[in-house]
Amino acid sequence: MPRKLQRKVGARRPQSPAADATGPEKKSVRAPLLGGKRVTTRMLSEFTSQLGVLLDAGIPVTRCLHVLKGQMPPGQMSRTLATVVDDVEGGTSLSEAMEKHPRVFDRLYTNMVHAGEAGGVQEEILNRLAGFMENAESIKSRVRGALAYPIAIMVVAAMVLTLVFIFVIPKFKDIFIKQYGSLDAMPWATKVVIGFGEHLQGFWWAWFLGVGLVYGLHRLLLAKISGYRRGRDRALIRIPLFGPLINKTLVARFSRTFGTLIQSGVPHLEALEIVEGSVANVQLTAAVRRIHSSIREGAGIAVPMGESGIFDDVVVNMVDVGEQTGELDRMLTKIADRFEIEVDRTVDTTFKVIEPILLVLMAVVVGFIVYALFVPLLKIMESLQ
Repeated sequence: MPRKLQRKVGARRPQSPAADATGPEKKSVRAPLLGGKRVTTRMLSEFTSQLGVLLDAGIPVTRCLHVLKGQMPPGQMSRTLATVVDDVEGGTSLSEAMEKHPRVFDRLYTNMVHAGEAGGVQEEILNRLAGFMENAESIKSRVRGALAYPIAIMVVAAMVLTLVFIFVIPKFKDIFIKQYGSLDAMPWATKVVIGFGEHLQGFWWAWFLGVGLVYGLHRLLLAKISGYRRGRDRALIRIPLFGPLINKTLVARFSRTFGTLIQSGVPHLEALEIVEGSVANVQLTAAVRRIHSSIREGAGIAVPMGESGIFDDVVVNMVDVGEQTGELDRMLTKIADRFEIEVDRTVDTTFKVIEPILLVLMAVVVGFIVYALFVPLLKIMESLQ
């Protein structure tokens, strides 16, 4: 990106009051509001792509917005576009009009639109922005899709076992007591299974309440105590199996966002501030702040990246070469491409390992229940013979 464009984009106008109220921490474009459908990432990506195509065809921006607004189903996006059209027709620039709706157009989005306006390459920037959102949504979809199967297995297994413990196993108690005389005389495995079944039968509601309270406390601690969230994020990166997947996803997200912003003409410091507000992991946020401070002091990016513990040596060296050659945006794009491919591979590998582990755990639990019930039944059969 030419230096002239960099300086022009860097002279960023003040945020609108609506944007200031939200701040750089706003990350999600999905805002469920009363009276309409929420704005999903996919919906915003399609709007951005179509807007870029229409502008590339030489259609004025106000007419483009009118056309796209007419195609939108009733909901928040349609109402937002109606307000944006009014503002643009009143003389406001597109990026300034979008800044008034930070719940739909986040800071990353409006900064890139402003970069396109400043450099006269709005169509190219919008296409790049649409591709960025599609890549981000694709990673999320792949991870969620991979998680769906093992989670479904665990939920169904837990429900079935709970029903067995509550309604089936307690019925064996009277049969076994007739043979053994008391519960204490039964084998230890049988006592454990019957005792747990009676406990669930009487206090199943306490388990649901306990899970709800633990989850609520977890959310409260995340919101109120920074040290708790920092510890959670550190543990997520180091957890077996899932840790490498989370780490690679974070590196891909950082590289794609930072590289796209730089490529669009946003200055490094401002781009890092936007990246900081778009990542959810506290450790990565702290690393971005250190990188920001290093650039502000005239140093490089590679050293604080290497010290963060999140970026491996290959990434750090690629960034270092990109800085020295003036092609940092291209290097970051290559890193993002590489790590998105690795996320796919890690997802496949991780869940190929998890599936047999879940099956073994289920087999162990079912086998223990069968053993606990089978031993006293054998004794009953022997006594009958």
